[in-house]
Amino acid sequence: MNRALDILDLARWAPSGDNSQPWRFSIPSDDRIVVHGHDTRAHCVYDLDGRPSQISIGALLETIAIAATRFGLMADIQRRREAPDEAPLFDVSLRESPGMGEDPLAAFITERRVARRPLAMRALAQDEREALEQSVAPGFALRWFEGMRGRARIAGLNFANAQLRLTLPEAYPVHRDVIEWHATTSEDRIPDAALGASGPSLATMRWALTSWRRVDTLNRYLAGTLAPRIEMDLVPGLACAAHCVIVAREPPRDIDDYIAAGRALQRFWLTATRLKLQFQPGYTPLVFARYVRDGVRFTSDAAAMRRARSVSERLRYVLTPEIESRAVFIGRIGAGAPARARSVRLPLERLLREG
Repeated sequence: MNRALDILDLARWAPSGDNSQPWRFSIPSDDRIVVHGHDTRAHCVYDLDGRPSQISIGALLETIAIAATRFGLMADIQRRREAPDEAPLFDVSLRESPGMGEDPLAAFITERRVARRPLAMRALAQDEREALEQSVAPGFALRWFEGMRGRARIAGLNFANAQLRLTLPEAYPVHRDVIEWHATTSEDRIPDAALGASGPSLATMRWALTSWRRVDTLNRYLAGTLAPRIEMDLVPGLACAAHCVIVAREPPRDIDDYIAAGRALQRFWLTATRLKLQFQPGYTPLVFARYVRDGVRFTSDAAAMRRARSVSERLRYVLTPEIESRAVFIGRIGAGAPARARSVRLPLERLLREG
């Protein structure tokens, strides 16, 4: 392999929403990479403005920069301004950097994973908090929700948000297509063993997701959202060390702001992994709150719109309006064993384009 291939083979492990991997690569020369980004707005209700995909692409770019240091290289990354936001292009120039050591986070790129099951409730140590806060500086800060009261506030928010997600007609095809059943790993989806649900709940989900009619019937008459919301949102939301919100200095406005947020997120997540802490994103309340705030019409269902407004109001109350407008990511963190079941990645050869 040349150096660019070596770097990309490591960087492809960057996180992305539902393991969507919204990127492809071309390698014009050994010292140059072109990242071809794309978003999933055409088919994913959680990405209608492209912001979640842009955060994922930012995480990828940070991972490229970290991976390059393993080979004694500095990665200079520039976005092509003429490319549309829904298909951004980035030029990565690799140059020798004598005396530069490997970034300490490089060793944890392939170890980082999502934790969806309950975690230890011991409080974070001061040195852990400081390392995590430093990882997102200087452009971002962390807002912590700790103790039973703090965790309960975010767990309650996620419990309410999950009802919206699980009853939203436009979310059904996303949920149907993103799960790989009877699997512990998946190259391009989420294996069902990694969802954090019990066997009976998984069996019910598998039966229901074969059609929207089944999902709707289960939700309307059999309290179909209750068990998964308790197992996958409420209990894990309480069973952790803390919830944390990554907060920008100014409200994010454009693609560059969300790319920067993704880069900060990846350094935070890799730092957590280095500290033997586990992390689970809880991003969708921010998505629906932004839709409500920006007037994005994401559904034709009146009940879903009411629930989205309720989630938005609750998020603003929990975070405060000043923080809510600057929040770029949210998740829960705590000590625990790394998840055995996990999303893996497409082989590098399937991510490469000619050029």
